[in-house]
Amino acid sequence: MKKFNIRKVLDGLTAASSSSSAAAASPQSGNRENDMIQETLQSEHFQLCKTLRHGFPYQPSSMAFDPVQKILAIGTQSGALRLFGRAGVECYCQHESGSAVIQLEFLVNEGALVSALADDSIHLWNLRQKLPAILHSLKFNRERITFCHLPFQSKWLYVGTERGNIHIVNVESFTLSGYVIMWNKAIELSSKTHPGPVVHISDNPMDEGKLLIGFECGIVVLWDLKSKKADYRYNYDEAIHSVAWHHEGKQFVCSHSDGTLTTWNVRAPAKPAQIITPHGKQPKDGKKPEPCKPILKVEYKTTRAGDPFMILCGGLSYDTVGRRACLTVMHGKSTAVLEMDYPIVDFLTLCETPYPNDFQDPYAVVVLLEKDLVVIDLAQIGYPIFENPYPLSIHESPVTCCEYFADCPAEVIPALYSVGSRQKRQGFSKKEWPVSGGNWGQGTLSFSEIIITGHADGSIKFWDASALMLQVLYKLKTAKVFEKPRGKEEKSSTEIVDEDPFAIQILSWCPESRVLCVAGVSAHVIVYRFSKQEVTTEVVQLLEVRMQCELNEVESPEGGGEQASAVSTPGTSSSPQTSLPQSHPSTSSNNSSDGLRDNVPCLKVRSSPLKQSPGYQVELLIQLVWVSGEPPQQITSLAVNSAYGLVAFGNGNGLAVVDYLQKTLLLNMSIAELNGSTDPHHRQPRSPRKARQPSAGLCDGNDASATPEERCKSPTSGSGSPCNSDEDSKQKFIDKGTVHYTHPFSVLEKPLFSLIWFFSTHFPVMSKSKQISKTVANDFAKISRKINMIADQKDDARDNSFSRSRSSSVTSLERESREVISSLYFCDSLSKKSETVAVPSLWVGTSLGSMLTIALTVPSTPEQRMQQPVGVCFCGSVVRLKGGILRMAQLDASGTLLPHIYEPWYEPNAPEEEKERPRRRQPTSPPSSQENQDCQYAVVCSEKQAKVVALPSQNCIYEHNITEASFVLRADVVMMTAGVGLACFCANGHIMTLSLPSLRPLLDVNYLPLTDMRIARTFCFSNQGQALYLTSPTEIQRITYSQETCDNLQEMLGELFTPVETPEAPNRGFFKGLFGGGAQSLDREDLFGEVAAGKASRSLAQHIPGPGGMEGMKGAASGVVGELARARIALDERGQKLGELEERTAAMMASADSFSRHAHDIMLKYKDKKWYQL
Repeated sequence: MKKFNIRKVLDGLTAASSSSSAAAASPQSGNRENDMIQETLQSEHFQLCKTLRHGFPYQPSSMAFDPVQKILAIGTQSGALRLFGRAGVECYCQHESGSAVIQLEFLVNEGALVSALADDSIHLWNLRQKLPAILHSLKFNRERITFCHLPFQSKWLYVGTERGNIHIVNVESFTLSGYVIMWNKAIELSSKTHPGPVVHISDNPMDEGKLLIGFECGIVVLWDLKSKKADYRYNYDEAIHSVAWHHEGKQFVCSHSDGTLTTWNVRAPAKPAQIITPHGKQPKDGKKPEPCKPILKVEYKTTRAGDPFMILCGGLSYDTVGRRACLTVMHGKSTAVLEMDYPIVDFLTLCETPYPNDFQDPYAVVVLLEKDLVVIDLAQIGYPIFENPYPLSIHESPVTCCEYFADCPAEVIPALYSVGSRQKRQGFSKKEWPVSGGNWGQGTLSFSEIIITGHADGSIKFWDASALMLQVLYKLKTAKVFEKPRGKEEKSSTEIVDEDPFAIQILSWCPESRVLCVAGVSAHVIVYRFSKQEVTTEVVQLLEVRMQCELNEVESPEGGGEQASAVSTPGTSSSPQTSLPQSHPSTSSNNSSDGLRDNVPCLKVRSSPLKQSPGYQVELLIQLVWVSGEPPQQITSLAVNSAYGLVAFGNGNGLAVVDYLQKTLLLNMSIAELNGSTDPHHRQPRSPRKARQPSAGLCDGNDASATPEERCKSPTSGSGSPCNSDEDSKQKFIDKGTVHYTHPFSVLEKPLFSLIWFFSTHFPVMSKSKQISKTVANDFAKISRKINMIADQKDDARDNSFSRSRSSSVTSLERESREVISSLYFCDSLSKKSETVAVPSLWVGTSLGSMLTIALTVPSTPEQRMQQPVGVCFCGSVVRLKGGILRMAQLDASGTLLPHIYEPWYEPNAPEEEKERPRRRQPTSPPSSQENQDCQYAVVCSEKQAKVVALPSQNCIYEHNITEASFVLRADVVMMTAGVGLACFCANGHIMTLSLPSLRPLLDVNYLPLTDMRIARTFCFSNQGQALYLTSPTEIQRITYSQETCDNLQEMLGELFTPVETPEAPNRGFFKGLFGGGAQSLDREDLFGEVAAGKASRSLAQHIPGPGGMEGMKGAASGVVGELARARIALDERGQKLGELEERTAAMMASADSFSRHAHDIMLKYKDKKWYQL
């Protein structure tokens, strides 16, 4: 596995601060506080390397199997090589050229593998080490490789080319032999044209001196290696795709492009002994069957007690349009057609013996599909498949998001496994998985790990990733909550995505309380609780939230007042669509007065009862609704907290906080209202707040006479006051040019020009103005274009001090000026400068770098919590950074990461008398602040920089500019064995770690340039130095940035090669040995060696020593550890060779002794007899 050269930074160096560093912070107090914190995390604790790759090999192209070692190898079109043994034994290798792997050949039971690539190179891999490496490479210069064949227990590899020639390679030295089979010598006068590329090479099972060569045009040649001439030539009109021998060497079968199988007797080349079309319709008049699709591969396997097996893929009739790929198993008179879910790439028949000249007795078929691996049991009736132990179903539906949790509570994995085991399919073969080679590693990690993947079909999978393995634990289908349209014609007109409307976008999970919250692309949020009991939900708890951008009101000032009744008002609430007590009439109206879709969600909720199995069960469904014909924006941030019973989510329109225990909406505010008069970007008001009568039970909350305390009360405790009419609003907007509007903290007056400046710099001019006049719209566009030019110049001038961010969801790499909620974090914090006791809080980060705090008043007892509302109070902005906020975390006074507050899990469906609700967990050391003393630190990381802010003073004590030319894609505050740090992954491929709280650079590695948005969407860090990302649509790559894990990686990895004795060769029998009827051996060294065949042309191929050879090992190994390792390997190999030599000597002695006794018995029998008595 490749390790990277790491540029480590000296610990004594501090982070370079920019010109806009934290000058406002008190340097004296900052230094005094910082000297008290002793950081234990150093640069030597970090090293970056890949660990394992899980999932199905992306775009597979070839496959091979070692029947003695029981190892499966799969090559891909990108040059990757995946090796599989028993469950938990996997390995990933990569050819540097990246060319497609066209063929793989094992050196059976030798711990080596030959790979042939599309760039006409062949490579020898050493599998005797935990991380396989290339020993030798050979690059052909003048001919294209089309087929390779390595006979069992042979060191000579036959290489067929596109020109029709066959070259022979010594796999020990990887040198070409001077022995070459030229195409014109092979066919001579049997064909007037070139026979085409070599498509098959194999030796006669009973005579190693006879080589069967198949050419694409339909000619097959049986070549005598000793006499260097063709014994027989077999001609057929149709092109050949594959050839298979009968184990006795007297017959072979060819598959052709017209769907036929021809069986040939070796000594009768004139015509085929049999011609069959397995899937062709047989005409009654005896004519030739209609042609079928090509049979791409055929295998012919015999059994000791029964009919032989003939297994093939392809050959279906052309009238079966749209039929899926099939594998056909012909056994005696029965023919089974097995349909596959994906096209077949290759298949192999697994047999009891590795010897080709013995009865094969096949027991399974490994079928490599484009997106799956299937193993079929041939020994059981119905041909059931084996249960696959590998994690190859990651891509069952495309992965849309991913989260990684290391060091989880120990009881979570057994709980998930217990409910997930009930979801397993039935009907698998009862036999053990046949690919059972290799051994598990010795070392293990002491912590448990869980990976959660969200998928395009709305499903969520939980994976056990402990001990460098991956096993699916549980699968949750979120789409069950909604009604599914049966066809495209029934698709709802309110859906905002064309495909995959249930796709998962964001995940938020609390492992301790087992509360799961997911956000989908259709602007919906679902809260799940974990239960071990099955329940049936009659009606899904539903809460509809109306979040809208106030720009719509400027574009359509003549809209009705009810359309904007719930726009971003602090403290609004609505009741769920259930039988819960409702204090206000329902608000659902499908269309507004002008026919636009309004107050309707994107997806239709399931109306029938929902049966929920043990596992995750729906607690609450939240849906954003259409507003005045405009669809809801997708959710950009999500957070859930079980101790508070709250879930918060935000998008470009604003922020919403929902109480999922009481099923009420606590907060629904626009970003402008959140920033208030303390807006760090000095925004102008977004739009006129049209005075309106509160409707549908939603409190206005914008009455200027109300105090902030009154506005922070529960939405059910009050209502707004009557306001002016909509006609007055329109007149103020169009005629007077000055607008009166309400603000959450004050009443202001601003000219219309200021509003236009704000819209021109923060929003694109939209084309959906339905009711504003064309004249006003044109004037608005002209002014916008002029102001845009001025604003761009201003932006360039101030870019050094503050840069507008990129989208936190990484949906575009272009600069965006619109502010969205990019990060949310629940914690107990000192939100105000005057506070001395930490209170429940919600930290809000935006895409323009603002961090805001909202204080929450959560009732203390469970009884009060269900009856009294949660209070909300706005505390304003804490800090601002360059770029959008990605991650926020909290440290205590000693610099230790404060764990998130949670409520321990309890059974939600238990009877009330048995339900023991645990109290909300308190922090391990409840922070309390004395006057003028900070006891908490807020860690805030954005796309450009990181800051550490002392609380409650809100002084920035540390600041570090992470990147200037690029931007951070993912940042996480992680726990290591030695301390806590900040890990970042940038778009330029750099992975960095910083110490906390001082933000010292500890690691900076140029690891992986951003070549695919999939990587940006799925990259995530976790505790204990673990990270992962989706490296292809079907594979997860796990990496570690921990020095400790890198040091122990060799012990933790499994071993592919294990010493196994090769099975004994089949007994030839007395008469076959006496009369020469057995298999004929061949000394290939005499034919292909340099003495007999001479040297090959140097220009034909170039030999390249691999890094895995002894030369590379000598250069790479250093120190006592390397010397000891080499000595141990040498001793093991020497001992193994001595053992093999001793076994062979003993066998030879036994054979000689047996022969001596047999000869002595014959001599005694005939000693005294006359010649006529014999």
